[in-house]
Amino acid sequence: MSELSPLIIDLALILMCAGLTTLIFKRLKQPLVLGYIVAGFIASPHMPYTPSVQDTNDIKLWADIGVIFLLFALGLEFSFKKLMKVGGTAIIAACSVILVMIVLGVLVGMSFGWDRMDCIYLGGMLAMSSTTIIYKAFDDMGLRQQRFAGLVLSVLILEDILAIVLMVMLSTLAVSQNFEGMEMVQSVVKLVFFLVLWFVVGIYIIPTFLKRVRKWMSAETLLVVAVGMCFLMVVLAAEAGFSAAFGAFMMGSILAETVEAESIEKLVAPVKDLFGAIFFVSVGMMVDPAMIVEYKIPIIVITLTILLGQSILGSGSFVLAGQPLKVAMQCGFSLTQIGEFAFIIASLGVSLNVTSDFLYPIVVAVSVITTFTTPYMIRLSVPAYNWASKRIPSKWMGLLEHYSIHSHTTVNQENNWRKFLKAVFRMMLVYCIVTVATIAICTQFITPFLLAWLPRQWGDLVGMVITILAISPFLRAIMVKKNHSVEFQALWRDNRFNRAPLVSIILLRIVLAVCFVMYVISAYYHASAALAGGAAIVLVLLMIYSRWLKKHSIVMERTFMQNLNLRDRYEEYRGEKQPEYVGHLLSHDLHLSDFDIPADCAWAGQTLKELNMGRVYGVHVASILRGSRRINIPGGDERIYPNDRLQVIGTDEQLATLGKAMSRLEEETKDKEQQNWEHQEMRLKQFIIDADSPFLDKSIRHSGIRNQYNCLIVGIEKADGTLMSPDADEVLHQGEVIWVVGEEKDVAHLLDKTKEKANEP
Repeated sequence: MSELSPLIIDLALILMCAGLTTLIFKRLKQPLVLGYIVAGFIASPHMPYTPSVQDTNDIKLWADIGVIFLLFALGLEFSFKKLMKVGGTAIIAACSVILVMIVLGVLVGMSFGWDRMDCIYLGGMLAMSSTTIIYKAFDDMGLRQQRFAGLVLSVLILEDILAIVLMVMLSTLAVSQNFEGMEMVQSVVKLVFFLVLWFVVGIYIIPTFLKRVRKWMSAETLLVVAVGMCFLMVVLAAEAGFSAAFGAFMMGSILAETVEAESIEKLVAPVKDLFGAIFFVSVGMMVDPAMIVEYKIPIIVITLTILLGQSILGSGSFVLAGQPLKVAMQCGFSLTQIGEFAFIIASLGVSLNVTSDFLYPIVVAVSVITTFTTPYMIRLSVPAYNWASKRIPSKWMGLLEHYSIHSHTTVNQENNWRKFLKAVFRMMLVYCIVTVATIAICTQFITPFLLAWLPRQWGDLVGMVITILAISPFLRAIMVKKNHSVEFQALWRDNRFNRAPLVSIILLRIVLAVCFVMYVISAYYHASAALAGGAAIVLVLLMIYSRWLKKHSIVMERTFMQNLNLRDRYEEYRGEKQPEYVGHLLSHDLHLSDFDIPADCAWAGQTLKELNMGRVYGVHVASILRGSRRINIPGGDERIYPNDRLQVIGTDEQLATLGKAMSRLEEETKDKEQQNWEHQEMRLKQFIIDADSPFLDKSIRHSGIRNQYNCLIVGIEKADGTLMSPDADEVLHQGEVIWVVGEEKDVAHLLDKTKEKANEP
């Protein structure tokens, strides 16, 4: 018998432990993440009563792959366009919460006399609430449709992207071991550079590639291609000095803008769940009971810091963002936990050898405690608001209410100058980054390849020409784009004093393009500044007036914008995009929420008039999404079908009541299915036509086997052993064996009937 690899034995152990513990936690209605952590503790060397993992290094490798898939899946759900839609409220709240919790974490670490890096990493861990745990809590408590839940989820989206930025900064701190301002600035600039570069290039190339090969794409090939792209970006990120998690997240966010995003997300989900489970199990393996007992005081203090910090200062951050006190407290109390990103940041500190051994188990223990307390803290928010509102002076409450109303009604009307300058800045940032990257690729890869085949002089000349041609579309965009925009024309017409600044901006952009060309010329030929400048000016003028370059530049930009908006157009075509009026409902405490009709829902087949949702639940069905069709303002005679999506308008309480009713209906349907499943299973049986059979000398059509007994004759075995396919007019003769199929109870009834007839005297 061949000896099994220790890796196989370890995987068998941790997956069996994970499977059993998650079944128990599912039964107890607790987050599965806690089950994985408990499974890791059971399979760890710290548990003497159970088998332990033999080789932790192999498990760590699989756990690292789990982090990659977790961040890749998170990126698929993220989308940069979604980030742009979260609004100023979420941005202010998220930044304030993160800043406050980092400071609290650092202060708590310093109060215990811990090392500087331990304090900083602790602050980073406490700043990130758990998207997984909050999402699960909202689902279990039926709060997903409420106003504050949408705001919390928007903040979590921002926290996820800021967590990636924080990880990059923490990595820089770990390597440099100091707080030099220039190094941090360089780190952030480098991050922004690669973030913009990879996003722009990815959006330009990947959707186009997937569109071209779609006819050859099956589910299997799409999964392989998507995972391959993920790991390619992981390699590129590592080569650029970033973490693997950052690369995986980046590729996920790029693929999130494609039409295939939803399919990729479904295909990757099982892989993510498997490797993610191994990661969380590896987190549980780090739990050392002796260390937890030794550091019980820090665990209690850090737990209280999260609960009180988020409840008080977190709520204050949402008030600062312009939310009413009740909504702010509901949001703040919902964020009182740490989860997956705390584990990832802790793993980063361990892998870089900059954090102490005790920090990881402490964070895991705090995460377990705060996960258990999350539902109770969410429930406590409203009673806490009622208690606070009675004790806060009425004058202060009036000021808070006035501040909230003013924040919502203030319209940020940008003047034309601000709009124009913002558009020019964004455009120049993107095209400058792409230009720098193109020059780097040409000088580092293309030119050395040419020099290997051509003489030095010709290699440099060809390399310079290729580089200038490659960057020319981007330089032309830097110089002339936005010169014919609505804002530019309005500024030019409205006031003649605007014309000098506008011309100055154009000249500055042309000078920037000349500098780029001069740099390229100087990189290949050591010409004088005057000669290089003169040649650059001539080339830049040719770029401005080149019709071919203008056409090529427009095509590139159009392709990028089409790819960027491809998923939105696809969702609009399928009727999945929410109407424009959704944003106006919030000010009236009304919301638009989606409810999916399960395939076996008892409501399927009924009309809206029969369901009477307006009177029973107080809600109104605005639209029905059915496949690619959208039925707006459906009438009372419109029927509901399985897999329909209802877009329903109502208040928090009304939508919550409807959601609970649908959940209760779904559970009742599942219970009935479970009870009837065994009786509805199909059975294949046989019986013989004897002299006393009630079906003797009758045709199949007139035997009643199908109409009376709900069974189907699938074969007739003749006396000579031949098996014949049945015909409706076939007459049943004595000695033939009849094969029938039907539900168990119907087949039993049919066989009992034949036996009764045979036993009659």
